[in-house]
This record gives sequence, structure tokens and C-alpha cells, in this order.
Amino acid sequence: MSGFLGPVPDEIERFELTVEGALPPELSGLYLRNGSNPMPGQDPGHNFTGQGMVHGIRLEGGRAIWYRNRWVKTPTMQGARAVRPDGTRDVTAGVANTSILHYDGRILALVENALPYELTRELDTVGPYDFGGALKSPMTAHPKTDPATGEIHFFGYDFRPPFLVYHVATRDGVLKHSVPLAVTGPTMMHDFAMTARHVIWLDMPVVFDMQLAMGRRGMPYRWSDDYPPRIGVMPRGGSNADVRWFAVKPGYVFHVGNAHEDAQGRIVLDGVYYDRASFDRLWNRLGGASVAATGEPQATKGGVLYQWTLDLANGAVSEGPIDDLSVEFPVVNGERVGRDHRYVYAVNNSFIEDRGGMNVVKFDVKTGERRAHAFERGWIPGEAIFVAAKNATSEDDGWLMSIATHALEDRAQFVVQDASDPALKPVATVTLPRRVPAGFHGAWIAGD
Repeated sequence: MSGFLGPVPDEIERFELTVEGALPPELSGLYLRNGSNPMPGQDPGHNFTGQGMVHGIRLEGGRAIWYRNRWVKTPTMQGARAVRPDGTRDVTAGVANTSILHYDGRILALVENALPYELTRELDTVGPYDFGGALKSPMTAHPKTDPATGEIHFFGYDFRPPFLVYHVATRDGVLKHSVPLAVTGPTMMHDFAMTARHVIWLDMPVVFDMQLAMGRRGMPYRWSDDYPPRIGVMPRGGSNADVRWFAVKPGYVFHVGNAHEDAQGRIVLDGVYYDRASFDRLWNRLGGASVAATGEPQATKGGVLYQWTLDLANGAVSEGPIDDLSVEFPVVNGERVGRDHRYVYAVNNSFIEDRGGMNVVKFDVKTGERRAHAFERGWIPGEAIFVAAKNATSEDDGWLMSIATHALEDRAQFVVQDASDPALKPVATVTLPRRVPAGFHGAWIAGD
């Protein structure tokens, strides 16, 4: 990996960072962003498989108190592999490089093929987290937290049976429900969705390939035209017998925005949809094949914000794009997870016009309106997480937080934008003391 994906070689920390503009004083807490950062001398072969590194920024009273970056220290740093020499599965052997979950007072670094790893607020690694010994299988990097109950719903997928296991845990760390679900084969299920009453499964045609796995580099998954794409709907807390499957157009979804039941009881699902051509382009780029020599990402067509409507009464499916702009990392207000929502925030993942900048985008899924803030040429914003304002009065009353990396220079910024501003203008930019590789998912943890 090189250019804007290239790793940094060490861990640092710096204090009292320079702020341009004004950080909202109400933002007191910790912003964390996870991503792939191979150890010096390592080449994992794919951006998804590098060792996890978490970048943290501490905010308090309008100040950026500190920045630090730390590798998530898992057994893979000493060469451990997911399958031991005797063929048994080691669910502690993961790179923990994908996302961050604040759950039951713990900070967890997640990856989809292993257990989470707990971190301290100073980003030191505590060790694997398995719900007190109850979780025996991998945990997705995209659990869903119910905003009303605090329960988390999640799953684990694997390359050998059971290919999919569904879990529910209470808000205080008790794993109360685990059940295997039948899917067609060893699909790469990166994300799923939840409504107030249902969970939604994405059984899509990107599958495990043993020949690729034997190569021992990169991600051993590929697109299969022979794998039937479908979406499953089941009651929350249900079992395999409760899943109802809907055939859909061939495609892949890395990330969902949200899902809900509409007034007619239909399931409405928003996510970023890739056809085969757009999936292959992205997959190759993440493996290093499509990165331009200058280090700038090539302007290729990517996934688009898309909507599926599944009618539980008659089995009908309607689907199609919400917008034609190439985007990734869709995010909604956390209080709207599983409920009807109006706004989806995302990052435009191709260069726009002739400026070469990239956008943070706000979609109004009710009106079809799209608004965006274009970053200056060379700047690549990452996932823009939504943080509700204190005493928020509307769905978009809050802040968007992201780390932007410069494609050609050794620079990075932490950016806070006003989510309710039609122009999405940054209210504050924090100069970070080093380049931060373009990464995956972030989280905001309020408080001291």
C-alpha cells in the first residue's frame, strides 16, 4: 500500500494541537478512527488485511488536547493466523483494523473475522473481548445499537460452517441470544441492517475462494456470478426458521445507511450498491492494482446510494438508485438507527469536476436533494460520523467529524462540520502532527 493508503512507521503523541476556526465547546470527549496500517516491512497484499491502528484526538472546552496513534496489539503482530496448524480456529487472531464500538463502558476495536479487542482511553491494548467467554465466533465490525434499549445486534460470518451466526447482547455486556443461520455459502457479509422489529441480511455474491486463501496474502474473496443474490428479513431475536428471503439484482453492499418499516409495514433499506464492474474496480484498487503513480486515487465509477423496498405482505421487491454520485461510508444520526430517517451522510469517492477535490455529502432521502462540501484539491476526507448537538431539535442538528488525508503531501486534518448548514462548512479544522493513512470507521466517545 502506498500514497494516501500508505502506512505510517511508528506511534507518536502530541499535545495542544493548532485549531483553525472554533471547536464547539460542547464537544468534550474522544474521537477515534480505525484503519489498516501494516507493520514496517510487512505487505499484507490488500488494504483490508493490514494490522489495525487507531488514531485518537481528545477534545475539551474548545481545545484539541492531544493526538496519538497506536497499533491494536493482537497476536497477528507475532505471526498468529486465524487457522492454527492443527486446523482449529483461533478467533483471537485478527488485525482489529475496521471500526470502533463504545459498549458497556469499553472501547472495542473490531474486525469481521475475529473477536474485538478492548482498548483503554489512552489507546493501549487490553486484550480480546468475548462477552465473558460467551462469544466463540467472529464478530462483525458493524454491530447495530438500538437507540431505545441499548441492546446490540450483531453477527459473525466464517469461511466454513456455520457460515453465519446471529447474536444479541444486552446493553450491559450479556450475550443473550446466539443462533446459526443458513446462507447459500461462505459469503463475505460485511454489514447488515436493523429496524425496530427486524434484522436484514445481505447474502451477496462475493464468496470465499480456497485457492486465493492458499496464496496466504490479501483477502481470499471474489465475485461469483453463480451465487444467487438475496436479502433476508427476520424478526429481531428470531431463528433460521423465521428468515424470509427476497431475490434481488446482482450486486454487493459493503455498508448500509439504515433501514426501517414504512407505514405499510414494508422494509425500506438504504445502502451503497456496487455492480460487478464497480466492485471489481474498488477491490483491485484496495489491493494496490489501481492506484495511480502520483498517489492520487483514480477517478473510477464506484458504488451509489441505493434503496430496496421489501414487501412482507406479497413478497414484492422494488429497488434502484437514490442518486448517481459515487459514494461510500453512509452514516445516519445514531438516534435514527432502525427508524425512519431523512438524512444520510456519505463521502464522494471519486474526483469531481476539474478541481480534484472530494466531497462530504448530505442526502435528503425524502426529497432527493443532495448537498455537499467540496474539499480542496488533494484532500481526501474519510467517513464523516454524526454527533448530535447538545439539546438537538432536529435530525440534522449536530456535527460531522472526519479525518482528511492529503493525497500528495505528508499532511492530515481533523475536520468538524455543521451538519445542519446547507453548505456543510467546516466550523473547525485541527492540524494533525502527521499524515494519517486513509482508513475505515470512526467513533465519538463523549465525556472525560
